[in-house]
Amino acid sequence: MTGLAAILALAAAASAAGPQALFAPIPQSGFTRSTAPASTEGDFAGPDDETIAAQADRQRRLTVPVHIEGHGPFRFMIDTGAQRTVLSTALAAELGLENGPQLRVAGIVQEARVPSAWVRNLDLGQLTLEEMNVLLLEQAHMGADGIIGTDSLQDRRVLLDLEGDQITVGDSDSFGGKDSYEIVVRARRKSGQLILTNARIDGINVAVVIDTGAENSVGNRALQAALGKRGSSFKPVMLESVTGHSMLADVSYPRALALREVSINNPAIAFTDTPAFAELGLESKPAIFLGMREMRVFSRVAIDFAKRKVLFDLPG
Repeated sequence: MTGLAAILALAAAASAAGPQALFAPIPQSGFTRSTAPASTEGDFAGPDDETIAAQADRQRRLTVPVHIEGHGPFRFMIDTGAQRTVLSTALAAELGLENGPQLRVAGIVQEARVPSAWVRNLDLGQLTLEEMNVLLLEQAHMGADGIIGTDSLQDRRVLLDLEGDQITVGDSDSFGGKDSYEIVVRARRKSGQLILTNARIDGINVAVVIDTGAENSVGNRALQAALGKRGSSFKPVMLESVTGHSMLADVSYPRALALREVSINNPAIAFTDTPAFAELGLESKPAIFLGMREMRVFSRVAIDFAKRKVLFDLPG
């Protein structure tokens, strides 16, 4: 692979007291709804789309069944924070996959060179992906057999039903149904990922990358500096990457993350110098990868890669 490194923004938080020690005791983020009317955008799931039963892992990330070259099912995460699809090294060896080149990866902690393999076909429900060059990482670091990255989702739409633990994947040709979404945010695309540019954290303009493969949210140092000027306090936390690396970060709980008419109250954000922001050109302005802890305040999150839209629905 040439050019930019593949971005894998999946991260877990840990401290000397054990994994998730700084995040787990914090109650689930809540939300504040304005009185603005709901969007008139149609329901994201069309009549020809396929809904796939998902499972929530211990970090509350959704995994789906995947078949590889006729074998499976295996548990994969849908990760909108990862540019490339990933298999575990153990699964690649079990299936006898052909080795590919070493590839450069910009993880949430640091850059690394990792092995790759060739996959003739990968089936996610009725969706078949062919002749793929996939990254290989250790299952212990991923917490799954593999990751479906944005390289597999560029012409598609993905609906995460966070209340029903279901994922719907379909082509991005038309919306179906008559249900409305309360929040519709247009995004710009960079290196295959969608970036929301009209969010605010405690009044600070911030770019947001939706990261369905991460439990917790990660912010850059530019956002940390801006929050520090407004009196935010920080505590140390250890971030662990899917590449097996770890580094010290600073965690804080701002008052609110505002997305259009809705504010997510007290989001947990770990701040660090990560190459993942630099690969997207987001190292110098406030930005975050938004993890599942914060997205769980929504009942549904719909991501349309072709139309560059992200849609959110609230409970009730």
